[in-house]
Amino acid sequence: MATSTAPQDTLTPAAGAEPLEAPKRRNPLVFIILAVVLLAGGYYGWTRYEFAKAHETTDDAQVEGDVYPILPRVGGPVLQVKVEDNQAVKKGDVLVTLDPADYQQRVNAAQAALLAAQAQVVAARAQVATARANVNTARTTIGVSDANRDRLQKDLKRSTFLRKEDIIPQSDYDAVQANLKSTSAQHSTAQDQVKVAQQQVLVAQQQVAVAQAVVKQRQADLDNAQLQLSYTTLVAPGNGVVSKKNVQPGQVVAPGQQLLGLVSSNKTWVIANFKETQLENMKVGQAVKVEVDAYPHEDFVGHVESLSAATGARFALLPPDNASGNFVKVTQRVPVKIVLDHEDPQHPLRAGMSVNAVVAVK
Repeated sequence: MATSTAPQDTLTPAAGAEPLEAPKRRNPLVFIILAVVLLAGGYYGWTRYEFAKAHETTDDAQVEGDVYPILPRVGGPVLQVKVEDNQAVKKGDVLVTLDPADYQQRVNAAQAALLAAQAQVVAARAQVATARANVNTARTTIGVSDANRDRLQKDLKRSTFLRKEDIIPQSDYDAVQANLKSTSAQHSTAQDQVKVAQQQVLVAQQQVAVAQAVVKQRQADLDNAQLQLSYTTLVAPGNGVVSKKNVQPGQVVAPGQQLLGLVSSNKTWVIANFKETQLENMKVGQAVKVEVDAYPHEDFVGHVESLSAATGARFALLPPDNASGNFVKVTQRVPVKIVLDHEDPQHPLRAGMSVNAVVAVK
């Protein structure tokens, strides 16, 4: 009788094989962490979006300050340099002195010329006085001749009567007539002398005016010489710090040659170059947060003081001309001046420092 073989159970592991494990269940903590991460990322993205709508930022910004170039207005050898690099100075402090010998000599010469011109004025005024005295003398002569003529005219009348009566000789009568003519001639001469003396007064007065003009010219020359002499001492135009010193004693300098720079320590500000597409809602007076690279853990607060009337490209040495050649549109940047509300002495800002500017436009 045939025997039937029962089918082997497929779930029974074969001899020598490991038993099958049940499938693992996923840990719900993974889903929780993933959900938290997604929520945090979404919240961060939303906050950044809301922040971007209300603020405009740029890292194309730097600290600016007044930098005074110290330039001599006259040339000559340097006598003394009284400052060093990075030295703090106050307004009026002497920085550099040039040799004043040549300029002092010019002052002395100008003073001598002024004294000579003033002496010419005195001499010209004396000539005016002399001319006026001559006028008075001529007028006195006229008075004397008038008196003599009146007397001689009376004598001539008497002599005419006496001559008709044959009381006096003809020679006496002729002598009286001659004296009268001579006196009349003297009167005419005295009148001419008065006119000449009056002309001399006018000439002398003009000479006084000319001499006074020369005095003014010599005074101007002296003032100019003294001014040139004062230029041999270079002083600080304001409070600041000496930078980029490029002068030594004995060096011969020329007018306009920069000897050193003086960085003002009174006030600094920020120039931020925003794109023109960022200026739609930007206005004067809006609050600004300034982040300085040198002080990463400090925040500075300021406000927009002004916006430039032109883009930065307009002030370039070679401004672009979009009307020539192939035109490529480039987003322009406009300088915006930002002033800090408070200075921090513990964290001083120095000209040229890089900053990030964040303007609250809404």
